[in-house]
Amino acid sequence: MYFEDDDILGGTPKSRFFDIIFHANRNVVEGEIEKMVEWMAALELLLEEKCGLDAEEEVRKVLFDEAKKQELENRINSLYIEYMGQILSQSE
Repeated sequence: MYFEDDDILGGTPKSRFFDIIFHANRNVVEGEIEKMVEWMAALELLLEEKCGLDAEEEVRKVLFDEAKKQELENRINSLYIEYMGQILSQSE
């Protein structure tokens, strides 16, 4: 999915995410970032324990795989949108 600066969000999911985290309640943002890091750590553990894979190496493979570039970008945008929603819903 391609986002332009004049989309309904008023920018890309990434730019809107950063706008929100820089202006939202600091405690809410800290809580969400802590959840994100905890989630990443859990995923690393799963890769290593369940699959016997080196998480860092596997992530690098995905990051530099041109065939997966669009799918990766879509997931990144989806996560930006998801976390924006989490922060905004707690900031009301």
